[in-house]
Amino acid sequence: MGIILSKYVMPGNRVDLREIQRVKEEDTVKRKTYQSQVIDILLDDRMEIAMPMDKSKLILLPVDAEYDLYFYTPNGLYQCYARVVDRYKNNNIYILLLDLTSNLRKYQRREYYRFSCALEMNSRQLEEEEINAVEKHTNLFVPGLPLQRSVIVDISGGGLRFVANYSYEVDSLILCKYHLWIDNESKEYSLVGKVLSSKPLENRPGIYEHRVQYLNMDADNREEIIKYIFDEERKTLKNKKGN
Repeated sequence: MGIILSKYVMPGNRVDLREIQRVKEEDTVKRKTYQSQVIDILLDDRMEIAMPMDKSKLILLPVDAEYDLYFYTPNGLYQCYARVVDRYKNNNIYILLLDLTSNLRKYQRREYYRFSCALEMNSRQLEEEEINAVEKHTNLFVPGLPLQRSVIVDISGGGLRFVANYSYEVDSLILCKYHLWIDNESKEYSLVGKVLSSKPLENRPGIYEHRVQYLNMDADNREEIIKYIFDEERKTLKNKKGN
């Protein structure tokens, strides 16, 4: 199979399983996503993962069901499709046995659609203890530290671009805090971002443009952001048709 599974995915890596739903191209369906962890790589097309849980309750994913898998590794995000072939218990761990049904591939976050916008955001550079938490694939934010204002100019499920009258160093980790209007209510997001670029704008002296990639993002937050983008796009198209 394309990329050798055992070379890039290791026991302990986080894996998200996303439902596969066959729908018409014009339809939009919110697909459920389950979080789990890789237990063992048995073959280059077979693996064991922990059975997902929701509030201490096991989620019994059906045998023969196929899922869209996303592996979070130190070398980036990898994606493939896989089918559940068995469920069992081993050493008090409930396990799903999966067979890959596609090649493993490096997932390029630029594949997320970027939505142009103008949203207020507050940010700051992460403290050392917060960076250590990120490296352990958890998020920890020290409360009460001062934030700087900026404006998001485009947003996607994989990251965002914002402008500000200050700059961050490339590869630095920052806290991004902003609000989105989700299901008729304002929701605050506190997300970790890695600065991919920071450059001055030629036509606006003293203003810097930053590109940021999300790290350790919760699957539900990602789905909500994508839903927000779809909803805003729908509103834009409706307004254009109305005019």
